[in-house]
Amino acid sequence: MTTVGLIGSGNIGSTLARLAVAAGYDVVLSNSRGPETLTELVDELGERASAGTAQDAAQVGDLVVVTVPLKAYRAVPAEPLAGKVVIDTNNYYPQRDGAFPELDADEITSSELLQQHLPTSRVVKVFNNIYFKALAALPRPAGAADRSALAIAGDDAAAKAEVTAFLDQIGYDAVDAGSLAEGWRYQPDTPAYGTIYAATPTDWENPAPGDAEKLRAALAAATR
Repeated sequence: MTTVGLIGSGNIGSTLARLAVAAGYDVVLSNSRGPETLTELVDELGERASAGTAQDAAQVGDLVVVTVPLKAYRAVPAEPLAGKVVIDTNNYYPQRDGAFPELDADEITSSELLQQHLPTSRVVKVFNNIYFKALAALPRPAGAADRSALAIAGDDAAAKAEVTAFLDQIGYDAVDAGSLAEGWRYQPDTPAYGTIYAATPTDWENPAPGDAEKLRAALAAATR
């Protein structure tokens, strides 16, 4: 079975760890505060989970999830991620991350910044547009009428195929949004961000399925 490494274990990271373990994957968790701070989560997840440093998660993971604030992306270890598929869950929030002029000018996307930092990795953008409570609540078996879909973007077709298979295993369909440069279509303040998985646009605490058709329409409606 594939081992999923998590660089960052906040709301999205811990939710993904739970979904991955439930689907039969081993997980290695890490955060910026040290493995000892993850003991409770590892104990909850059971024998398929362990904690380590970001370097450990990067080295051991067959598939690695980077889920740290954008301002910290340069701290992601590049060497152990060479050749690997890296899932990027990030968003640019200036109030948290500080100003990135190239992002403000729409010259590049946040996932392209991570790809530049990890030049020999294969970055795929996913999970950035779904609230963690919805991510936990909406997995469904393949073929279910109420199965939700998540957008993926990337520059490597084989990497996107691997991520699509991972999504299927944890209970989601995938909608290919194109290259990393197209990742802006489901960034904050776009129709595909958050609300398509909520009961109402202002009620993110009550998840509701967002299927592939709904997601494609939202991606197509995005404007810059």
